[in-house]
Amino acid sequence: MTTKKTVVTTIDQKNTGFYISLYLLVLLTLIAFSSNALASSIKDLKRQQIDEILFNIHAYYVEDLTLQNSHHIKYNSQQFERLYSKLDSYSKYLNEHELTSLFDNTNGRYTGIGIEVKNIDKYMTIVNVVDNSPAKTAGILPGDIIVSVNNHTAQNRTIDEVATLIRESKFANIDLIINRGNNKNAITFHVARRQINLESVTSELLDFGTGYIAINSFSNHTLHEVALQVAALQSHFGYPLKGLVIDLRDNPGGTLQSAVAVSDLFLQSGTIVTTKGRFYDANQAFYAKRGDILKNAPIVVLINENSASAAEILAAALKDNKRATVVGSQSFGKGSVQSLIPLGDGNTALKLTTAKYFTPLGKSIDGIGVTPDVAVNQTTLSQSNKAVIIKSEQINSNAQLLTSNLADLQLVKAKQLLSMQ
Repeated sequence: MTTKKTVVTTIDQKNTGFYISLYLLVLLTLIAFSSNALASSIKDLKRQQIDEILFNIHAYYVEDLTLQNSHHIKYNSQQFERLYSKLDSYSKYLNEHELTSLFDNTNGRYTGIGIEVKNIDKYMTIVNVVDNSPAKTAGILPGDIIVSVNNHTAQNRTIDEVATLIRESKFANIDLIINRGNNKNAITFHVARRQINLESVTSELLDFGTGYIAINSFSNHTLHEVALQVAALQSHFGYPLKGLVIDLRDNPGGTLQSAVAVSDLFLQSGTIVTTKGRFYDANQAFYAKRGDILKNAPIVVLINENSASAAEILAAALKDNKRATVVGSQSFGKGSVQSLIPLGDGNTALKLTTAKYFTPLGKSIDGIGVTPDVAVNQTTLSQSNKAVIIKSEQINSNAQLLTSNLADLQLVKAKQLLSMQ
């Protein structure tokens, strides 16, 4: 693979402990790693690669780390690994395999079987199955527990270890043994790995001429997908939307450029985000251009503790510019920008934190998160608010939607806010 010798600024997905998507198989080490994992991935680097990495850390890393080496004093491997341990958890050396996966990720392509998992009480539990994926076709369901992968037990393994079992399998088909619910007998699935093209945006029609879009991640295609989904919603009603819910819950992030572009769709003016770092190009400000795709119709943004990075940029941009009401719970708090710096012949790279980003009001959300305008969790919605939604849904005679909405109190509140404007 040939990589252009440029620095590509991105905001990578958060270092999530909540879940890891196994459809990202070869990207797992990019998302779920610790400082110790960083050290183990660089033990076999050559002297020239180490020197190049040291130069880039010294020149571009967001914090000024004191480097002991010079042209006359060389780092040994232990010293180099100690320096690496001082980097934040989002900075990492990427081998050729990982670099290819990162590019696939930003382009909405994933090689894998299409499941998202969470380690619950030492059990590898599937929390989501991707539409149009091998796992979905095979009949794997959320809530299933992975017992083994190709006859290797999954219990007491990390998500990285299970991903490696799938990624490095010598067979095209993966044998998964699953425990499901109260079934006494385990179920065996034969699932083929393949490339999965994911849509980063989905949409639904709501009441009162309003729409709903869920942005699952920020890839190079997200701007186009958001614009298409909003146009489709407006086409269905035959007139401009009267309001829109933008669901950013469980969105781990993506690229800075995508977050800025999507924010600009809904803003007529104002600052979207600013970035600050040690080197000149790390200091940037992004501003909205004229043109609001919704023509100032009200917006409610949904966030939760797993909304991170680029998702937080969009939420904060719309909140600080008073363009949207943010509903939900405090977001994750990833306020740093990573740059992709090619190394050597471009087959490997350094993903390095080069800047911190700040909201339009100049606030850093790093380690803090975006605070919602309206805090809603499963216990705070009043009975009177529920009654408003219930009455509305009963008029529409949609019992299934009623049940779903009552379980999703943040969406209930969003619909209520839009109906009042």
